[in-house]
Amino acid sequence: MYAKDILIDAYGRIREEVHAAVDGLGPDELNARPVEDANSIAWLVWHLTRVQDDHVADAASLEQVWLSQGWEKRFGLGLPRQDTGYGHSPRQIARVQVESGDLLTGYYDAVHEQTLGFVRGLTAKDFERIVDERWDPPVSLGVRLVSVLSDDLQHAGQAAYVRGLLQSAAS
Repeated sequence: MYAKDILIDAYGRIREEVHAAVDGLGPDELNARPVEDANSIAWLVWHLTRVQDDHVADAASLEQVWLSQGWEKRFGLGLPRQDTGYGHSPRQIARVQVESGDLLTGYYDAVHEQTLGFVRGLTAKDFERIVDERWDPPVSLGVRLVSVLSDDLQHAGQAAYVRGLLQSAAS
C-alpha cells in the first residue's frame, strides 16, 4: 500500500464523519451553540472544510473550491473571501449560519473530490516537497496533508459531540 492510498482512505473517513455529524439535522440543530462561546455544528463543518480547501489548494497550486465553484456566494456569510474561520470571535462564529445540512455536505464533498484528485496523482517523491517555509523546520507536502487530516478529524469529532449534546438535551 502506498502513502497516497493511506491518505485517500483517511480523507474518506473525514467525509464519513462529516456526513454522520450533519445528516438528518435541520437548521436549528446545525446552527445551535451549546453555550454562547461554543462552536455550532455548522461552524465546525464549515471551518474544517475551509481549512482543507485552503491548505490543499495552496499545496496543489489550485484555486479553492470555495471560490472556483461559487460556494462563497451560496453560503452568503458576509465574511472575507479567504476567511477559513481561524481565530474567529464568538460574534464571527455566530455569522456562520446554514439553512440545510446539504449546503455543508455539498461543499465538503466538492472539496473532498478536489483533495482526492490531487492526492491520487502524487508520487512518493512529491511528499517531500516543501510547501511552507514559514515554519522551522519547513513543512513538507506529506506533513501538510497529515496536519489537515488531523485538524479535520478533530473538528468532525467536535461536531459529533455537539450533535450528541443537542440530542440528549432534546430527549
